[in-house]
Amino acid sequence: MNLPSWNAAARLAAQTPPERNRYVDFLRAASICLVITGHWLAIAFYSEDGQTYFVQALSLIPWAHWLTWLFQVMPVFFLVGGYVNGLGWASAQRRQLSYADWLAGRLQRLILPVLPLLAVWTLFGAALAFSGVISFGSSELYVGEPLLKAASQFAMLPAWFLVVYILVILLSPVAYRAWKRYGLASFAALAAGAAVVDLLSLGAGWMFLSWLNYFFIWLAVHQLGFAWHEGRIGGPRRSLLWAAAGLAALIALVTIGPYPVSMVTVQGEELSNSLPPRLPLLALAAGQTGLLLALEKPARRLLDRGGLWTAAVLINGMIMTIFLWHVTALLLGLGLTFMTEVGVSLLPGTAAWWLTRPLWIAALAAVLIPFVAAFTRFERIGIARRAAAPPVWRLLLGCALVCCGLAILTLRGIPTQTWPGINLLALGLPFVGAALILFRPRLARAPGE
Repeated sequence: MNLPSWNAAARLAAQTPPERNRYVDFLRAASICLVITGHWLAIAFYSEDGQTYFVQALSLIPWAHWLTWLFQVMPVFFLVGGYVNGLGWASAQRRQLSYADWLAGRLQRLILPVLPLLAVWTLFGAALAFSGVISFGSSELYVGEPLLKAASQFAMLPAWFLVVYILVILLSPVAYRAWKRYGLASFAALAAGAAVVDLLSLGAGWMFLSWLNYFFIWLAVHQLGFAWHEGRIGGPRRSLLWAAAGLAALIALVTIGPYPVSMVTVQGEELSNSLPPRLPLLALAAGQTGLLLALEKPARRLLDRGGLWTAAVLINGMIMTIFLWHVTALLLGLGLTFMTEVGVSLLPGTAAWWLTRPLWIAALAAVLIPFVAAFTRFERIGIARRAAAPPVWRLLLGCALVCCGLAILTLRGIPTQTWPGINLLALGLPFVGAALILFRPRLARAPGE
């Protein structure tokens, strides 16, 4: 077991340079906690009239669609990403580092932690493809191809973020150059592009164009991160204007426009605001940006006091592992619930169901802990100091293979109808891509070293 400890985090927290913006790390940590809580609340089993159902809770609790305005925090990740990437690229330019050096460093911590997840699901999927049964005591759960497909698609859900975020990182230097030249107009241009895509996809029926908004919307939010880093959003009053404008636009879009209230995909609804992303998500991002930046100064004062900052350091030290494995922990918890029938009599949305959610979240946290203890080390593996960055073509090819493999797994799951029953090609592509990205030849020693 290699679980990060509070004392170790406290030591790291005490070494934080005074110039570091702790609020950035705090937002990243708080956002991941909201994402996990939202996912753990979103899926449930319940039994009625002798039948057991596996459902999305939002499909049974319409009023909870409004809660997704709080729990949909992917815009915050891209906002923070823009801040960090802008800071990092500006620093790389001052130090005269190449694009390859900068990119290799950014990709390492993103890609390494996903490999154990793929390896475990490869072994798990292969075992189920042969046996098709999960046993727990005297209970057995038959897992056919449809269930394995749905479960593996859900387990790979965090991978969609990696695919999009890797693409945004690849474009960060170009986006930063556009920011330096055009300022907030670069954000406005991307927002206008997203509006045109929605108009053509929803108005003209060209639905295939809607996937372009993965580029327009998330890169637009990323530009807001540049604006934050350079103080272009403004002080608290101007930030609150951003918040008010974003909220007003969001309300107008979901009441007057064709968009649903929920900021996440809801089972049974024809239109989704997040798959692919649409204008309401951009309006939410603008509102969240304004509100969070209006709170920045008091939040930074709180983070200077120690305890809250130590918690942020602790979570950030294992953030990718938590993010990647929390859905697998949820699936394991749901499987145990199904086989033991503990709590399946509670209908989602009832008072009893809500009152038991803290216990449910605590139980899933206990299931997640062993995964974190086993796999956090992959976030800490360093590259040899005397190692040359791979050439740009290798980094780009590696990213293409990683993103292609993860996208296939997210959209189709891991099973196939051909031997050996799992998609070894899609599962293997990220490993090949990771090898291209992470393998670095050691530099020759200079004379006298």
